[in-house]
Amino acid sequence: MLDLIIKYGLLFAFFGVMLFVGFYCRRHATNVNDFVLGGRSVGPWLTAFAYGTSYFSAVVFVGYAGQFGWKYGVAATWAGIGNAILGSLLAWLVLGRRTRIMTQHLGSATMPQFFDQRFQSKGLKIAASAIIFIFLIPYTASLYNGLSRLFGMAFRVDYSICVLVMAVLTCIYVIAGGYMATAINDFIQGLIMLGGIVAVIVAILHSKGGLTTAIESLRAVSDPMVADGKAGVFASLFGPDPLGLLGVVILTSLGTWGLPQMVQKFYAIKDEQAIVKGTVISTLFALVVAGGCYFLGGFGRLFADKIDLAAGGYDSIIPSMLEGLPVVLIAIVVILVLSASMSTLSSLVLTSSSTLTLDFLADGLKIKLSERRKMLTMRSLIVVFIAISAGIAILQYKSGITFIAQLMGISWGTLAGAFLAPFLYGLYWKRTTKTACFVCFAFSAGFMLANIFFGKYFPAWLASPINAGAFCMLAGLILVPLVSLLTKPPHAQQIQHIFSCFAKEKTTDHSTSEECIL
Repeated sequence: MLDLIIKYGLLFAFFGVMLFVGFYCRRHATNVNDFVLGGRSVGPWLTAFAYGTSYFSAVVFVGYAGQFGWKYGVAATWAGIGNAILGSLLAWLVLGRRTRIMTQHLGSATMPQFFDQRFQSKGLKIAASAIIFIFLIPYTASLYNGLSRLFGMAFRVDYSICVLVMAVLTCIYVIAGGYMATAINDFIQGLIMLGGIVAVIVAILHSKGGLTTAIESLRAVSDPMVADGKAGVFASLFGPDPLGLLGVVILTSLGTWGLPQMVQKFYAIKDEQAIVKGTVISTLFALVVAGGCYFLGGFGRLFADKIDLAAGGYDSIIPSMLEGLPVVLIAIVVILVLSASMSTLSSLVLTSSSTLTLDFLADGLKIKLSERRKMLTMRSLIVVFIAISAGIAILQYKSGITFIAQLMGISWGTLAGAFLAPFLYGLYWKRTTKTACFVCFAFSAGFMLANIFFGKYFPAWLASPINAGAFCMLAGLILVPLVSLLTKPPHAQQIQHIFSCFAKEKTTDHSTSEECIL
């Protein structure tokens, strides 16, 4: 009885804080700019944590950490290091400043608006809006996947109830406070993730006699299906398959450069000086959270006697490792996974609703919406998106429809493949053309959809949605400049105006905003 009181007490305290922040931030969500971007006055700490918590969901902690840790051992930690360097540090260095300056100069609040203003193309805006609308919903649904086993282990409650509670609470605080509520809650959730990861690693290693003893035990582990059954590979520096590990590093890191919910964090940061601080904070956050998750997963084989891969798959590894932990720590882990899922969910639904309202309904279909109607529409769509994603998650769980699960993997590849190259070249290269962007959009969406329906005809290395998505990202980096050189260049005067924003330093003083201290 005491165990349940502790668990539910911590859980309700967490929910209470999330809701309080949402209603507290209502005063910062009185217009579209405030609701979508926090008035472009968000400080480096909030922005960095918002970026990191949107990056690392329960999929990383429960799914990827277990899967890649089992496959590569402690060498899987390189995936977390790669996420910190390529997915965070370089993303901030390459995209942060130029995104903040150009989007403010063009007056764009969403990625489709950026494509419209940058390339003077309503068609690009509508196409980008359609891709986001179609593919973010199944992506959003995947965020619930990591919760079922942990909640079942800790609270013995039905997965559907977990999904509905998470969906309703996220919906309330995002509708109430918009981006600022999301950013502040992301900061709180990020602190929980940092503390939770460290505490879990210490507890798991302690249960195996400490770090040195755990490493020695891992050295004795062998697998007849891996490295010809040689012992020691799971405790080695680069694991049994260094090239495969390198692929994982790239695949889990580069995609963030093209995901709208990630890039949009740079729109909202208050100025260029904040970007410098945010770069450091975001990188350290990723190093601890992602590096810690994969490092923890690397010891999964020490718990092989508790894990039934045939029945539960890779998602069963991390929950099985946690079963013997103290009650308080298990409750913290559950809140950690909830934090990771809710932070990413809030970012995705805010991106989806703002894109559909501002880019598709207001500009694409020319529906006249006042400022008040835009706010009402975005809030209504948040409810719709969360309801659909929760419904898909429950349907998949109860029916086991593999098509839905496959579509979730396709979503990430399509979004990153379609947007990475056009956005990156659009920031840096004046010669980039709208035709090249259209080609990249069509290629990635078509290729990833073909992967769903005709995947069996693909080469073995492209059969995986993750590999197919990575291929689209790399192909886009070639397609966009190639097609741009073969098509009519944009008007010189137009380009001069767009890139004039980089001729002088652009800063905005928002020192009166309370959140700027973070």
